[in-house]
Amino acid sequence: MTGIGSDWYTRAGKRISCSLVRDWPNVPVERAQGCYAYGPNGEKYLDFCSGMASANTGHCHPRVVAAIKEQSERLLHGPMGVLLYEPIVKLAEELATVTPAGLDSFFFLNSGSEAIEGAIKLARYVTERPAIVAFTGGFHGRTMGAASVTTSKSKYRRHYEPFMGSTYFVPYPYCFRCPLGLEPDRCGVKCFRLIHDLFDHCVQPSDVAAFIIEPILGEGGYTPAPPEYLAMLRKACDEQGIMLIFDEVQSGFGRTGTMFAAQGTGVTPDIMAIAKGIASGLPLGATVTSTALMSKWSTGAHGTTFGGNPVCCAAALATLEVFREEDLLNNVKERGNRALEYLKGLRDRYPSIGDVRGRGLMIGIEMVKPGTNREPDPTAAESVLKGCLKRGLILYPAGTYSQVIRFIPPLIVSEEDLELGLRILERAISEI
Repeated sequence: MTGIGSDWYTRAGKRISCSLVRDWPNVPVERAQGCYAYGPNGEKYLDFCSGMASANTGHCHPRVVAAIKEQSERLLHGPMGVLLYEPIVKLAEELATVTPAGLDSFFFLNSGSEAIEGAIKLARYVTERPAIVAFTGGFHGRTMGAASVTTSKSKYRRHYEPFMGSTYFVPYPYCFRCPLGLEPDRCGVKCFRLIHDLFDHCVQPSDVAAFIIEPILGEGGYTPAPPEYLAMLRKACDEQGIMLIFDEVQSGFGRTGTMFAAQGTGVTPDIMAIAKGIASGLPLGATVTSTALMSKWSTGAHGTTFGGNPVCCAAALATLEVFREEDLLNNVKERGNRALEYLKGLRDRYPSIGDVRGRGLMIGIEMVKPGTNREPDPTAAESVLKGCLKRGLILYPAGTYSQVIRFIPPLIVSEEDLELGLRILERAISEI
């Protein structure tokens, strides 16, 4: 890297934690608009990372920017509970019209990790039970409680023991890498019996406060849980008085073609954690549940200083307006169907692609070593990512071994930009 911005790396290395700034692809940019980011030397990148699935309305959507400017001149900070301001009230009212039926009460926070922390605390508080059951491969955040239920990569847990107590794990229903070695078209969701094994050997159902699951695995590999598995999990929770928590931090706000992934599965959780796309890139999240359940969380049982910031709430309200006015969900369905069709065609032609799966514009491309029994190939994935970046396309890895390529363009993506991204990706794949 030369020219303007070349010293940013040196300056960042001196003053910013390496744990924060050393990631892929770490390209310097000075502005972004829509689906594109622009570097200080005239570089132009088609950003199909979308702010890690946060910039769902694209970068700097004019309506969102206008709402931020207007609100910033009125009120920058509350905090909620000390001051009451209309943007947070209106946002709660608007969100209740798009969240799964019955999930109509919100505790606003700053991030996905905080939304997960809130969900866990709420479940423990209302059930008065200690245990939380999570799924191997899940990613729920990096704060202590969230990290306690995160197992997408062991590096996220290294040197942080002991974690939150009474935490248990069962395998995620990752069909391409079935925990029982079965094929999904004839497995009968037999992996669900592992939950019964957990109850038999590790923890009584009466001690379990909640199951927490991503309806579509994010960092762990971009793989959807079978709807029938989620239905069985819902039934088991109902029978045992256990809360069901959906982590929709990454899959929410239109990413899958429905406003939330839950709405595409026919299963409604008791509690939901949302963030990322909620405010088009501004820091905001929420723990969501029914009014009846939220009313059991007594005053002072949880709190926040910056959660539900008025500027972020204004951005979130503008984001919801963009969804309605630009018919983003329909765009996601159309572009998502086209992308899946194209990418599955690549899978059929290139043996290095083991699997293509997803919903809407949340698609995973899993790279494997040809001639093996689906052995993960992170080297191939890295080569593809580098080949794409060389041609101006930003993508990002996922999976335990970083063997999965995330395909997550902004939900506003046009047919032209989608086709450009797909062609660049194919070119990079063909080179390996």
